[in-house]
Amino acid sequence: MKKVLLSVLLLSFSFLAFAQEKNEEKMDQFITDLMSKMTLEEKIGQLNLPVSGIMTGDAKSEGVYDKIRNGKVGALFGIKGAAECKKYQDIAMQESRLKIPLLFGLDVIHGYETVFPIPLALASSWNMDLIEKSARIAAKEASADGIGWAFSPMVDITRDPRWGRVAESAGEDPYLGGEIAKAMIRGYQGDFSKAENIMACVKHFALYGAPDGGRDYNTVDMSRQRMFNEYMHPFKASVEANAGSFMTAFNDFEGIPVTANKYLIKDVLRNQWKFDGLVVSDYTGISEMIMHGIGDYATVAARALEAGVEMDMVSEAFNSTLVKSIEEGKASVESVDAACRHILEAKYKLGLFDDPYKYCDVARSKRDIYTAENRKEARQIATECMVLLKNDNQTLPLKRAGKVALIGPLANSAINMPGMWSFHSDFVKPVTLLEGLKEVMGTNAVVNYAKGSNFLSDAELEKKLSYKNISERDGRSDAEMLKEALVTAQNADVIVAALGESSEMSGEGASRANLDIPEPQKTLLKELLNTGKPVVLVLFTGRPLVLTWEHENVPAILNVWFAGSEAGGAIADVLVGSTNPSGKLPMSFPYHVGQIPVYYNHKNTGRPMPPNMSYIKYRSNYQDIPNVPLYPFGYGLSYSSFSYGDVSLSATEMTPANKLIATVKVTNTSTVDGAEVVQLYIKDIVATSTRPVKELKAFEKVFIKAGETKEVKFEISVEDLKYYNHDLNFVAEPGEFELMIGTDSRVNNGIKFTLR
Repeated sequence: MKKVLLSVLLLSFSFLAFAQEKNEEKMDQFITDLMSKMTLEEKIGQLNLPVSGIMTGDAKSEGVYDKIRNGKVGALFGIKGAAECKKYQDIAMQESRLKIPLLFGLDVIHGYETVFPIPLALASSWNMDLIEKSARIAAKEASADGIGWAFSPMVDITRDPRWGRVAESAGEDPYLGGEIAKAMIRGYQGDFSKAENIMACVKHFALYGAPDGGRDYNTVDMSRQRMFNEYMHPFKASVEANAGSFMTAFNDFEGIPVTANKYLIKDVLRNQWKFDGLVVSDYTGISEMIMHGIGDYATVAARALEAGVEMDMVSEAFNSTLVKSIEEGKASVESVDAACRHILEAKYKLGLFDDPYKYCDVARSKRDIYTAENRKEARQIATECMVLLKNDNQTLPLKRAGKVALIGPLANSAINMPGMWSFHSDFVKPVTLLEGLKEVMGTNAVVNYAKGSNFLSDAELEKKLSYKNISERDGRSDAEMLKEALVTAQNADVIVAALGESSEMSGEGASRANLDIPEPQKTLLKELLNTGKPVVLVLFTGRPLVLTWEHENVPAILNVWFAGSEAGGAIADVLVGSTNPSGKLPMSFPYHVGQIPVYYNHKNTGRPMPPNMSYIKYRSNYQDIPNVPLYPFGYGLSYSSFSYGDVSLSATEMTPANKLIATVKVTNTSTVDGAEVVQLYIKDIVATSTRPVKELKAFEKVFIKAGETKEVKFEISVEDLKYYNHDLNFVAEPGEFELMIGTDSRVNNGIKFTLR
């Protein structure tokens, strides 16, 4: 019977492979025939991605209409709405010579109209099914509104919270980042067979997350070995997940802007990893290379094309210069043909040649967007993304009776709930914490609100006039607001302080040198603590902040990030214990800004600092602060408590041909059901190149009932032991390794095994 089943499976795989091969042959022939009819100018036109619609207004869109008619636009950015997209598609299909359909792209980052938690928050869930579901819902909504291309996921590894775009990342770990990248791509793309599937765009290739000084768009400088071992895995994982497109980064690498970097785009992405999708620049990425100082408009366009960039987002450089550059021998027709083919292939795979109006279904836009079901999912997903950082004396969960003082500038601020990439959401009516807490607490409790302070001081605000989300100042003085807050607090049993960043204080172009909670809010927090009432800090942020003082003084801290359109209800669910927090940090919270970058998978050095020790001269440490972060990677508390048994291995030796099974028993030692993220780390004890003190290699989120013990097993293969050596070969070197399993990256219950 087994032989029969195996034969059936082999025949099925053979048939699928045959069918795929035939489909590819059909696509290749279709595109070859189409390109044979295209002029050079029309091929270059496919390489053009201008911005229009909501980002420019109708007046400037008129020029885009003419370009579409003349075959000088391949895709459009910044348009939304099924009817609006149809208007542009009509021009392409009815008024252009070859009637090649347009592709519409947009920054669908953490939801479309139904907004989910920011990506750094989603990463905190460590739940790949949940993350995939969020992307699938976003794709369903976007595809119902004309959008076939999402400029997401951002898979940049980052270790510097001063950089604003950590909010859009999965944090500091390459393995976790790779798993999240694959989940997002599965959610967006599916198999392209349905109208609900859209094309993902992996960004920013590459190394954008490691800018000098944490300043956005800044220079990146590192070795190729470090690049491959510490930053590139999520990009490679995205290729293996069949991502449809990649976006180049703004930074330079090895003295060459990435948008003109042949080594990264052609040698690595195309030749080593065999990526066969399309490559697009970031917004004005080509023209910005003039400021990098590598040439004029025509030169940077030609260099981008020859390096492997195939679509020009917004710069209009290809349209304006490539014909002349080809005549002068600075660019080639072959490069234009290769780029045009990849763009047409993307449209073919999405089904746009069969149905150009696949994403222009007005009926779907009325039915599938911002539904009650989607909002319910957004609320549930948000609850899994929050990280309980501290909970002394079981201050949380809140009792659903008595009086609660909800105080702070983020307590009743709807505009700040969704996060930084929700600006194109038209329908969303964000639920504030005040609304959510009143709903969840019910009639047995009283929730009184006071703003307490402004986001920033007057002096700080004068320097940051672009912060729309905090520019509305309260007409009262700071003293008046503080007085009201203290009266509200005195009449309460517990204080919930909703403090932190506004959503615009993180994200693109929002780097910060000072990572403290802004001063007016910190002053408010100190005064609330002076009342003697129990205080819960509900922290809103798009990045790790420095919370050393808060950790020492505040009884309970719940980090809620920016939790999306259903934030208020979700936060309240966690505060009262309707949902048990299970989030774990995907990025370390520094003890002090002077530590940055601080991350768990660092090298050991020749003079390492012994654990749990204060300053020792002639060791790698600081005189005035510890080496370790305040809250490490993988950290997060729960209303449950968990204990780990000893780790066991199926064998103490392995070869490249076999695998090890690591087993640990985890017990919920509390009276509350909860979920624990069980994390497995491996250390390469001796290697030909220096290796990190430990690296995450597997994890599993396990739901364990109160008093229950579950056995968790992980399979270790030789692939988990490989790294890029000094010659950039991906190898697993024979020798001794150490395996650890625990609740966060501080785990040290090592058990050794040997690779033969």
